[in-house]
Amino acid sequence: MAETDRHLDQRLEQAIMDLLERRAATASICPSDAARRVHEGDDEGWRALMEPARRAAWRLVGSGEVEVTQAGRPVTQAEARGPVRIRRAGS
Repeated sequence: MAETDRHLDQRLEQAIMDLLERRAATASICPSDAARRVHEGDDEGWRALMEPARRAAWRLVGSGEVEVTQAGRPVTQAEARGPVRIRRAGS
């Protein structure tokens, strides 16, 4: 993985955690919130960061920091189909 890829991954993970920290303990965010936060520009370029943002969320699931949910319940990466939300683990 290129250094720039690692830097992007770190920025997305940090954006997810920062966004969750600013919300109520039980609140969730969309991966697009992190993609928009990290994208440097005011165009639609954040869309290209959606899949990296989802991958960042799954890494944070692996470290026990967040849960990925659908319809309000935690899901595994294998179960997830379609739109997901991210919330603090144990919320």
